[in-house]
Amino acid sequence: MTEQWDKESKEALIAYRINRADETLREAELMYNEGLYNGAVNRLYYACYYISIALLLKKDIQAQTHSGVKTMISLHYISKGIIPKEIGKYLLLLFERRQSGDYDDFVLCDQDDVIDLRDKAIAYITCAKSLLAEKEEQ
Repeated sequence: MTEQWDKESKEALIAYRINRADETLREAELMYNEGLYNGAVNRLYYACYYISIALLLKKDIQAQTHSGVKTMISLHYISKGIIPKEIGKYLLLLFERRQSGDYDDFVLCDQDDVIDLRDKAIAYITCAKSLLAEKEEQ
């Protein structure tokens, strides 16, 4: 199903997704401060997921699943060098770590894991925000 957005609605939805990414990053920080490391990793991934959706919306690309978002970001941003490969890998890593922490038994993230993943999430989000701030090509 492809949904078309008018310019104003699209901009509002992109702004909403950016805001969700920022809020979710703050949630990760709160969880980290409380020693809830697996939860913090979950929120770091979701912050990157929300900003990724904003990037896809900017190009009128929709994805129905988390795997679809990863695939579309890889296809339209990473493989074209718009997002550097090293930074693009962070989304994939965070997805894997979130999946493992949420669904695998006896997987416990520690403080050092979260600090490393937080730095990667911030790098990814910062890169995405700079792309979102660029003017659309006419």
